[in-house]
Amino acid sequence: MEKPVTRISVRNLVEFILRSGDLDSRRGTMDKEAMLKGSRLHRKLQKQMDGDYRAEVALKRESSYEDLSIQVEGRADGIFTEEETTWIDEIKGIYGNVEKLEQPVAVHKAQAMCYGYIVAMEENLSSIGIQMTYANLDTEEIKRFREVFSIEDLSDWYQKLLDEYHKWLSYSLKWKKERNESLQNLEFPFPYREGQRKMVGSVYHSISAGRQIFIQAPTGVGKTMSTIFPAVRAVGEGKGETIFYLTAKTITRTVAEEAFAVLQEKGMKYKVVTITAKDKLCFMEETKCDPAHCPYAKGHFDRVNDAVYELWTSSHVYDRQTILGQAEKRQVCPFEMCLDLALWVDAVICDYNYVFDPTVHLKRFFGEGVGGDYIFLIDEAHNLVERGREMYSAAICKEDAVLARQKMKDKAPKLYRSLGKLNHQLKELQEECETYRILPGTGTITMMALKIQGEFDMFLEEHKDAELEDEVRQFYFDVRNFLNIAELVDENYVVYAENGADGRFRLKLFCVNPAANLGEYLKKGRSAVFFSATLLPMSYYRKLLSCRADDYGIYVESPFSQEKRCILNACDVSTLYTRRSYEEYRRIAEYIAKTVWQKKGNYMVFFPSYKMLEEVYRIFDEEFSVNWVRCICQNSSMKESEREEFLEEFEHNQDSLVAFCIMGGIFSEGIDLMGEKLIGAIMVGTGLPQLGNEREILRSFYSEKGENGFDYAYRYPGMNKVLQAAGRVIRTREDKGVILLLDERFRQREYSSLFPVEWNDRKTCTLSNVEEQLKRFWEMAK
Repeated sequence: MEKPVTRISVRNLVEFILRSGDLDSRRGTMDKEAMLKGSRLHRKLQKQMDGDYRAEVALKRESSYEDLSIQVEGRADGIFTEEETTWIDEIKGIYGNVEKLEQPVAVHKAQAMCYGYIVAMEENLSSIGIQMTYANLDTEEIKRFREVFSIEDLSDWYQKLLDEYHKWLSYSLKWKKERNESLQNLEFPFPYREGQRKMVGSVYHSISAGRQIFIQAPTGVGKTMSTIFPAVRAVGEGKGETIFYLTAKTITRTVAEEAFAVLQEKGMKYKVVTITAKDKLCFMEETKCDPAHCPYAKGHFDRVNDAVYELWTSSHVYDRQTILGQAEKRQVCPFEMCLDLALWVDAVICDYNYVFDPTVHLKRFFGEGVGGDYIFLIDEAHNLVERGREMYSAAICKEDAVLARQKMKDKAPKLYRSLGKLNHQLKELQEECETYRILPGTGTITMMALKIQGEFDMFLEEHKDAELEDEVRQFYFDVRNFLNIAELVDENYVVYAENGADGRFRLKLFCVNPAANLGEYLKKGRSAVFFSATLLPMSYYRKLLSCRADDYGIYVESPFSQEKRCILNACDVSTLYTRRSYEEYRRIAEYIAKTVWQKKGNYMVFFPSYKMLEEVYRIFDEEFSVNWVRCICQNSSMKESEREEFLEEFEHNQDSLVAFCIMGGIFSEGIDLMGEKLIGAIMVGTGLPQLGNEREILRSFYSEKGENGFDYAYRYPGMNKVLQAAGRVIRTREDKGVILLLDERFRQREYSSLFPVEWNDRKTCTLSNVEEQLKRFWEMAK
C-alpha cells in the first residue's frame, strides 16, 4: 500500500517542535497592519539586493519513514551567492530597536536552517550560509547575523527535528487505524425513539454529502446522541475527521461528554477533549498569563510538548479534572496545554467562541489559510444568532479612551497625544447624538485607532517588561478588536453612536446579520448540523445562520403522548407594558397559586424581567403562601455553586416547590429535571426583549429589507425563550406535566403560528376555570 504523506510548513514544524521559553500574554500577536508593513519591507529589502539574489523561492523536501512520509515545504525569503558560498536570507520585521538584538530568535534561525538543508541537499553543497536579517518596521534600520553550517551538521540537526515530529505522526496513524476499526460495527446504543432514526439518517446523509442541515427536534428526542452517533460513524468511514461539538452553556457540554462515554462503553475508541474557559482552569487566584506572576507560565513552552504527548498517548478522555491533573504534574498552563491537545484528538467539546469568535477562535484549526475535514455539531443553535452578533460586533468607548490616556500620560507621550485626538473625535460625535444615531461609517476614527494600536505595539516592544494596568490593557484589546471587525463591515452591519443607558458614549460596529461571518468559519470544515428544540420559524434561523441556498432542513415530531401534558392559555391576563399594575400582578400570582394547589410537586415560573418577578413574588408570598409550598428565586448575580444549589432543591423536595426564574436565563434551557422533579412550567408573558437602541435598529434594518421588522427584533426571539422554558417539563415518555401560558397575546395568530405542531391540543382558560381544567387533567393522567 502507498504510504500516507503528511505535509507541513517549515514555520509550523519548527514552531511546534522547537518552541521554548515563557508563556506571556503581555505580548500580543502581530496584527494585520504590521504584517502588511512586514511584507512591504520584505519586498523593499529584496529589491535592494544584488542581481543574483533570488527572492521568495519555493522549497520542499520529502522524507520517508517505514509507516509514512513527511513533506516539509516553505518559501525562503532569499537565496544568493557570495564568494562561492550560497546563503539563505531570512527576513524578519519587528518593532523595537534592532541594535539591542544580541542573537537571532531560535525559531527564526531554525526556519532558515531548514531552508538551508533543503537547498544544500538539492544542490549537493558541502556547506551553506544562514543570514538572519532583522529590520525595524518603522525606521527600516537593519541588523544581520551570519553563520555557516556544514551539510553534516545540518543533516544531523534536521533529522532529529523530523524524528521528533515523526513520533507524533506515527502514534496518530496507529491510533486512527485502531479508532476506525472500533467504529465499523458500532450500533446505536439505545432502542430508537420515534423521530431518532429519521434524525440519525439525516445527519449522516448531510455529512456524507458535505452539506449543512437545520433540525427542529423537540426536547426529549435525544438530539445529542442522534447527532454524535452518525458523526462518529461518518468519521470511521473517512467522511470527516475532527468533530466539534459546540454549545452555548456549560451544562450542555456535560450532556455531550455523557453521550461520548456511552458510545465508548459500547466499544468505540475515541479521544475527546472538553475545552474549559481559561479562568475556570487557571491555578492562580488572578488569571494573569505572564512569567512574573505565574510559575506555570514560566518555562511553559519548555515542558508543554512532553505534557501533551504523555496525556494524549496514555488516555482517551480529557475532561477538566484530567487536564488539571496533568498540568499540575508537568507544571504547565492547563488552558494552553488543553488547546495544544485539541489538535491531536478526535472530538472537541467547546463553546461556540472557540470556532467562530475572531478574537479567541482556535487559530490552530481556524486561522487564515487553515481548514480541515471538520464536522460541526451545533447544539441549541438558536443561541448562535445573538452570540454571533456579539462576536462580530465591536465598540470604542469614549470614557475608556480618556482613562487609558490618563494612565499612559507619563509612560508614552506619543500615545497620550493620539488618545487625546481620539477623545476629541468621539466628543464631536457625541455632541451630535441625543440617544443614538446611525452613521454612514466610522469616518477618520478608524485611522486614528490604527495609529493608536501601532503606538501601543511600539511601546510594548520597547518596554518588554512593562506592566499595563488592567483598564489600559482592556482598552488596547478593544482597539484591536474594533480594527479587526472594521475590516468585516458590509451590508450586514449598522454603524451607530449612542449615549448609553450606563452613561457612557460609544461608537459601535453592530453586526445585524452574522450569517456571512459565521459562514467563513463553517467553510473551513466539511459539514455543519444546526439543531435545537426551538428553530421556528426555520426560515428565520436559516437567514441568520447560513448564506447557503442548498441547506437541508427537517422537522422531527415529538415522540411523547399529548395525553401526558396539559397546555393552557390564559385569556384574561396580559403582560403588556400598558397593562402592568398591581391588579395584573395579583392575577398572575393567583394563577400560580391555583396551579400549584391542584397537585403537589415542583414548578418553575418564568418572568420577562427581575422587576416583574419580584413584584409577583411579593404578592404571592403575602396573599397566597401556604405552609406546604416553598418558594425560591433566581437572582441576577448567581455564582456557579449557587446555581447548583438552586437545582438541587428539585431533587429532594417533599412538598411543593415554586421556583421563580427569568425567561431566557440560566434555568430556562439546557437543564434536565425529569419525572417528578418538575411537573409544571408557567410562562409569564411572550418573552419579548426589552425596548432598546439595538432592538430598534434591528427592527428598522429588517423592515427596510422587506421583512416584518417586529418579528425579527422582538417576536421571534421572545417566542424562542417561551418554547425553551416550556421544554423543561416533558423530558421522557414517563413525564407528566402542565404548561401554562399567561398572556392573552398567545391566542393571536402572529404568536400561535410559532407554536410546534404538537401543541395543537392547547386549550384556553380563565382564572375562574383553570383549577377545574387542571384537576381534570391530573385525574386522567394518573
